[in-house]
Amino acid sequence: MTDFSLRYAGDRTGFLLIHGLGGTPVELRPVARALNRAGHTVHCPQLAGHCGDEADLLATTWRDWETSVLAALADLRGSCATVIVGGLSMGAILAMRVAAERPDLVDGLALFAPTLRYDGWAIPRYAFLLRWLINTPLGRRFSFVEREPYGVKNPRTRAMIKRAMTSGASEEAGLASTPSGAIRELWRLVDETWRAMPEIRCPALVVHAREDDISGLSNAFDIQRRLGGLVDAVILDNSYHLVTLDQQQSVLVDRTLALGRRVANDDGRRRSASRLRLAVADSADDRGYRLAGAAE
Repeated sequence: MTDFSLRYAGDRTGFLLIHGLGGTPVELRPVARALNRAGHTVHCPQLAGHCGDEADLLATTWRDWETSVLAALADLRGSCATVIVGGLSMGAILAMRVAAERPDLVDGLALFAPTLRYDGWAIPRYAFLLRWLINTPLGRRFSFVEREPYGVKNPRTRAMIKRAMTSGASEEAGLASTPSGAIRELWRLVDETWRAMPEIRCPALVVHAREDDISGLSNAFDIQRRLGGLVDAVILDNSYHLVTLDQQQSVLVDRTLALGRRVANDDGRRRSASRLRLAVADSADDRGYRLAGAAE
């Protein structure tokens, strides 16, 4: 499968941005470019099984998606002293999962429209039945079909996404429908992540649209309450679910850059304090050595 991951070289502050379920790195490209223009290194990995067809996606599990993220995180850590991991929709859940698994590698979280459940205003009311039907022949054949407004409030952007999606260019706009097997993997990922969230103590930014058509605003509030560290929440008033592409993208970028500055400054202070402690310890050891020599 062709790799459509995005990589932008920059300074020692890195952003690892993860796309959503059935999505593509392209949905993060405008934000990635804006962060890179500010001087930062940005990686947007393609998750296992994505940017192909439904069969490719169904051949993977959430653990395969997590493996894709962990590999990209290790690569980014090789060139960056500070790393913020973020994502859109399911990508935000994966970001939290990785922060719980590898707190030593994740300095901050940028969570864009995090999706614990599909409960936005455009989701069919019967969708909750899938939980009970998932293991039946009917449930296994079910696919969540993308529909108006395609997660985007801006009419021009929405039309572009619709054209790309209906053309079958999954690497540009993602899959036109998400099979129930992949949705079940999302549920499993959410369950694992939910249990670990109180132990995630790095600073986090949550950006969510008040009118999110896919995941209701309660998703953001539940995450804000559940995480164990400082959480900044930004509620957008003129966007839908794809906040990285929609009308208030600049607000998201500004707040993400502010998180990066704060985390990098905190990391710098910790490194300076650590160097100072080492210097004091070395000085004390040297003084003790000289005094011992004089006594002899």
